[in-house]
Amino acid sequence: MNLPNPSVLNLWECFVRQYPKYRNISIPKHFYFCDNEQDANTCAELVVKKIKQATAPSVWWYEYHNEPMPNVGDLFIVTDWHGEAKAIIEITALKEVRFKDVGEAFAYAEGEGDKSLAYWRNVHTDYYTREMEKAGAHFN
Repeated sequence: MNLPNPSVLNLWECFVRQYPKYRNISIPKHFYFCDNEQDANTCAELVVKKIKQATAPSVWWYEYHNEPMPNVGDLFIVTDWHGEAKAIIEITALKEVRFKDVGEAFAYAEGEGDKSLAYWRNVHTDYYTREMEKAGAHFN
């Protein structure tokens, strides 16, 4: 098991000092966005700047990795590509939406690129295709 970057624990300890109601819960899972260093670091910075307010992992990913879907109220620690903790986020809303039904408002809330739906569809088609191809699956 890989130990997290010490910054993950440090950020959590600072957070719990500021918000003591969380002191009795376990340290949240930590992760970076995307599948490459540039995008992971960019997304982490967008979260820090409060520009990135949404994300769209695939249901396929959760099923493939046998991970439970997150729930409203869950906390996560966002890191950069190298595991350096950048922010703690909370799931405040959760909705399962088919790719073709994602709308402009959601694309804007993701905060990436020019925040357009066209940009969102392009980069997410590429991302979902890459993540699924690694497992021999195909994005549709």
